[in-house]
Amino acid sequence: MVREIAVSVYLFVFKCLFTLFKCYPQTKKSVFVASFGDNILFTVRELEKRTDEQIVILKTSQCRIDFENHFKHRHLIVPFRLRKPVQWIRSIFHLATATTIVIDNYYGFLAACDFKPNVKCIQLWHAAGAIKQFGLKDRTIATRSKKAIKRFKNVYDRFHYVVVGSEKMAAIFQESFGLPAERMVRTGIPRTDFFFDEQEMNRIRQSLEEIYPVIQKKKVMLYAPTYRDDELEVSSLALNIQKMYEAFHEEYVLFLRLHPAVNVKVAHAYPNFVYDVSKYDDVNHLLVVTDILITDYSSIPFEFSLLNKPMVFFAYDLEDYERKRGIWERYERFVPGPIVKQTDELIQVIKEKRFDMQKIAEFAREWNEYSTGNASRQFVKKFYSC
Repeated sequence: MVREIAVSVYLFVFKCLFTLFKCYPQTKKSVFVASFGDNILFTVRELEKRTDEQIVILKTSQCRIDFENHFKHRHLIVPFRLRKPVQWIRSIFHLATATTIVIDNYYGFLAACDFKPNVKCIQLWHAAGAIKQFGLKDRTIATRSKKAIKRFKNVYDRFHYVVVGSEKMAAIFQESFGLPAERMVRTGIPRTDFFFDEQEMNRIRQSLEEIYPVIQKKKVMLYAPTYRDDELEVSSLALNIQKMYEAFHEEYVLFLRLHPAVNVKVAHAYPNFVYDVSKYDDVNHLLVVTDILITDYSSIPFEFSLLNKPMVFFAYDLEDYERKRGIWERYERFVPGPIVKQTDELIQVIKEKRFDMQKIAEFAREWNEYSTGNASRQFVKKFYSC
């Protein structure tokens, strides 16, 4: 109840300001709202090559990317946070006076945005594929009020276009957002362009070798689990680090990529084996130096599959996760690698190299159908006529 009241007050204030700012002259500009930021990074880089369009990036507190150091030209970057009220109001002004809005996540404020008829709102979702259900298919939605569900639908209806990398993801978006097929745009996922640029990947590898010299001598296992709602109270990982150390420390190092909200400190106990890379801003860079990916319900496998490297799915809570969150397909048939539920099983799989590389290749083709190295260019060509 308290949550709904707070959301209602927030949206009321947002709508009042948005309506006021709509009275100002509209400017030909693109406003990007970034929570994850990597798709936006690639899109803006391509956009600044081909047009002099004014670009504004509204950066939420969740976004890790330091945009200031990634572009040839200087663009306006505004912190989009209620705790910075002046900048928050400034952000609403840009949203109300833009011609193109590009977003990379679910943003509740869209329910309060009555865009002008000529505005395009483009959903450039942060994941190239989906294992877990989300949006209107998220099972937790059943606990929300009718008012909240109506608000969700209003947000999704603001998406004039949704960018997809495959037909499989197009079908998922249609169900998740309750949108018709004609709103799906098949230009590919911009950030996957990185995996088709050998020169850039080599540069990143060299950069990471300078940061982590140990990877010049040892292979890398990356453990990147998805975030679970109860992990604020977690003090240890389901993965037994001691057993992993005993089994692999001579040949491998273990990189940990955890959600920022997860407060588990283990790297200090294994200084030459465990490296916490949770704060590294671009996970795709980490994938370049990763030899084996260990994950569960995360979207990381969709990009990692483009590198044609082994992966293992440490789904220790599979039944519970399926019941609470829901999974799009039967997990055992869906994921392109062995499924394990205990650390001992994981160790055995890695030692015996029980990986299905053919299935990984098929997975990559299916989920990256339109992501073939020129997605950023295709996006700009589609929406900017250049």
